[in-house]
Amino acid sequence: MKLSSYLNNKSILVTGGTGTFGRAFVARLLKDYEPREIVVFSRDEFKQFEMAQVFSQSRFPVRYFLGDIRDRERLLRAFNGIDIVVHAAALKQVPALEANPMEAVKTNIIGAQNIIEAALDRNVKRVIGVSTDKAVSPSNLYGATKLAMEKLLVAANTYTRYRDIGFSVVRYGNVTGSRGSVIPFWSDLIRRGETTLPVTDARMTRFLIDLEGGVDLVLRAIDHAEPGEIFIPKIPSTRMMDLVKAFPGSPEARVVGIRPGEKLHEVLISEDEGRHTYDMGTHFVIVPEFDDRRAERHAVKAGSPMPEGFSYSSDNNDDWLTHESLVEMVRMVGGFHTAPALEAVAA
Repeated sequence: MKLSSYLNNKSILVTGGTGTFGRAFVARLLKDYEPREIVVFSRDEFKQFEMAQVFSQSRFPVRYFLGDIRDRERLLRAFNGIDIVVHAAALKQVPALEANPMEAVKTNIIGAQNIIEAALDRNVKRVIGVSTDKAVSPSNLYGATKLAMEKLLVAANTYTRYRDIGFSVVRYGNVTGSRGSVIPFWSDLIRRGETTLPVTDARMTRFLIDLEGGVDLVLRAIDHAEPGEIFIPKIPSTRMMDLVKAFPGSPEARVVGIRPGEKLHEVLISEDEGRHTYDMGTHFVIVPEFDDRRAERHAVKAGSPMPEGFSYSSDNNDDWLTHESLVEMVRMVGGFHTAPALEAVAA
């Protein structure tokens, strides 16, 4: 999906730019657009070194900036001359964050506020925060910190009423190929000779979005999101027991019990948010609840308001992945294929 040429000749910074999403996003920018500069901001110097072997500064308009979003002064330096910030940096591992809660607060909440203040001080034009379904009615600390991040970004627009800057959010579910996600995890077990795969609960359902779909949503938000809006993709669901059946070797499911902080079903739009949600065809838009210009918004003018009682969860979805689709997803994401790597754009 290529949208307008808005990204051409822009300086774009990606926090957490060496992560799974960041690498895919940079690859797409280089493939489909002509950015003036891409700044990869992250705190892992080795990952930056690895990424530079693919996207070298000598061949591409990519610059690597070492820093932590906890450090506001470093962000101020990094944001010099930046037009667009995509904020994907976060601590995400649920058990680790439950055991170290203040570390999650420092990165996911205080780090988000640092980004807001640096963007305001450096006259960044657009900031898109990358969120998760776990921010909806959170049942663990990670989700709570991402909810706080969303609230901070939406509220940041109160400072920008007479300025050309907007803060928006994208929110989506499990990315099929991301580090620590279920398909790579189960694929490793299959390669080690396991004949059963652990499922926490036989009733469990999940939204699944591929990496390219996540990148598409961020690009769409950069192009179309108005200040304070949350963009949510329309994506299919699967039953985890059905996903097990898509793996080679016909493994059996081994129910191990639901984990602390885990939900049976994922929710991307709560019933309370549904009152402020508009169907835009390919995606949903949640407009700010505290909004004195709702009637002027494109989503309100062009979209369809959702009916009373609407919510969007992985168990009430009307789009479900077929067995054939799951088999193909496992084949591609799990590495049971010989397809070229995403970074083939650099070849």
